[in-house]
Amino acid sequence: MLNIKLPDGKILNFDKKVNGFKVAETISKSLSKQALVMSIDGKLKDLSDDIEKDSEIKIFTSKDNEGLETIRHDTAHILAMAVQEIFPGTQVTIGPVIENGFYYDFARKEPFTEDDLKKIEERMKQIVDRDVITKKEIWKREVAISHFKKIGEKYKAEIIEGIPEDQDILIYHHGEWHDLCRGPHLSSTGKIGKFFKLTKVSGAYWRGDSNNEMLQRIYGTSWANQKDLDEYLKRIEEAEKRDHRKLGKEMDLFHFREESPGSVFWHEKGWNLFLKLVAYMRDRQNDAGYKEVNTPEVLDRSLWEKSGHWEKYGEHMYTSQTPDEKIFAIKPMNCPGHVQVFNQGLKSYRDLPLRISEFGKVHRYEPSGALHGLLRVRAFTQDDAHIFCTEDQITEECLVVTNLILDIYKDLGFESVILKYSDRPDLRVGDDKVWDKAEAALLEAVKASKLEYSINKGEGAFYGPKIEFVLRDAIGRDWQCGTLQVDLNLPGRLEASFVDKDGLKKVPVMLHRALFGSLERFIGILIEHYAGKLPLWLCPLQAVVLPVSEDFNEYAKKVFKEFTKAGINCQVDLKNHKLNYKIREYSLQKVPLLLVCGKKEVDTNSITIRRLGSDKQENMDLKKSITKFSSINKPPKN
Repeated sequence: MLNIKLPDGKILNFDKKVNGFKVAETISKSLSKQALVMSIDGKLKDLSDDIEKDSEIKIFTSKDNEGLETIRHDTAHILAMAVQEIFPGTQVTIGPVIENGFYYDFARKEPFTEDDLKKIEERMKQIVDRDVITKKEIWKREVAISHFKKIGEKYKAEIIEGIPEDQDILIYHHGEWHDLCRGPHLSSTGKIGKFFKLTKVSGAYWRGDSNNEMLQRIYGTSWANQKDLDEYLKRIEEAEKRDHRKLGKEMDLFHFREESPGSVFWHEKGWNLFLKLVAYMRDRQNDAGYKEVNTPEVLDRSLWEKSGHWEKYGEHMYTSQTPDEKIFAIKPMNCPGHVQVFNQGLKSYRDLPLRISEFGKVHRYEPSGALHGLLRVRAFTQDDAHIFCTEDQITEECLVVTNLILDIYKDLGFESVILKYSDRPDLRVGDDKVWDKAEAALLEAVKASKLEYSINKGEGAFYGPKIEFVLRDAIGRDWQCGTLQVDLNLPGRLEASFVDKDGLKKVPVMLHRALFGSLERFIGILIEHYAGKLPLWLCPLQAVVLPVSEDFNEYAKKVFKEFTKAGINCQVDLKNHKLNYKIREYSLQKVPLLLVCGKKEVDTNSITIRRLGSDKQENMDLKKSITKFSSINKPPKN
């Protein structure tokens, strides 16, 4: 007798082995029609796979993430299938599922065009209409290598050569076309549906290495229904309008150069925005009891080896050897430096919790193909902090940090925040009793926030559990920003200690805390969230005074002087251009206040205010306008 346990606890009994199709049909006829894949004891499998022993089974449809990801995986396969049907001789490489879609990398001499994408998309729909059956085969490794070399697929052969010799190879067939794949897949191409769209082509190095051949990557998106696809395409269209790289150029904030890839060249306005954000955060941290420090950017290799970063993070670190043959590394993170600050002088339990913060510049090597404006860089500023505390203080400190992070997000316009909680992995350091305390403390902080959260079982760091703070922006995109991690490892490795109440030396617990993670990345997110129309207090250029003609230049200078004296970042434009031209120019730069001066304004000691995004104008007494805008030119206070 075979016992199949369902998610609701119900047990189904079968006389002999069954597959997912039979289980779904036994549950209900409607489920059997909607079923796409299943899990057997938590592992995703094809519906056609046999269930031969007592197991826990879950059936997934397009309403589940697992089902939707499988649809996208299959859509990537039929993309490759369509390309090879239309363009024989094209080699396929890898085609994974990504957030909201998929991509596939191709080796082809001729570049794909927009017209090619339309042809490929149409052929994909034809393949869906054919409803080709999907079949899985298990091949021996050497047979698979020989086969793909024989048909001219050198990239597939190379992938298989990297698979351990004792592993069999899974090959999925969609009709005659086949591909190396771990699966699972849908039972036929007809199950995919036609709710997909190819979105763009870009270059990508084989295996992400710039020393390798350049391939062509076709991106696409795939959904369970037309409504979801249409909504996603609208979000993409809106995202293109909000692209921080485009807006950064229009607003004259920053640029990048090949001489220093992944490093930001901040312009005056962009640096002004950066400093405003730092000043706001510094005030919030000072109020919360943080002690700001600054640690060296270059540290000896021996410290990184002692901390464990050299072994686990070495490939991402920039290093340099000095004439005396010492090896130094530019810091990729601030944690070891903060432990060194803690270690100066004897610490007592009365000194804890000790909160150390730093706006520390760090450098991490990222592949060239991964760099993306401010969102993915090699040099960035971490709004980093580390809290040294006792085991008994973990719960309270986690709650305080969580509330601080959520308050700051709210101040900056992010009302929707999701938390992801990750507990102990199989490979970890530290005593299980301390892990119990750390996990309970973090989970209590998560629950106290009363926000939506998910639990990533076993996904914590090797040194402790963590929370990730995910922001949802104005067009529904999620951004993982802040983190809070409980570290049971690093303080001990770097010999940190404090004298406890009993007079004995003990190792403190270390909480790693980042509000934004990277200031550069967060500024990119802010620009896109607000579509460049930042709150007045954050705007790098808040107002421009525009005289209607040169006859009113002196009054315009007076207005400029009064607004500047009141702390409003202001400019006066005395160039001999038409007023409408100037209005268009500064509207493109997203300046929130345009202050127009003409005869009426001079006569009444007033200004006419034109706000960004509005065609309406408002005349206001000069002193009253300064009082009004000064009052809102302040960071929010919680």
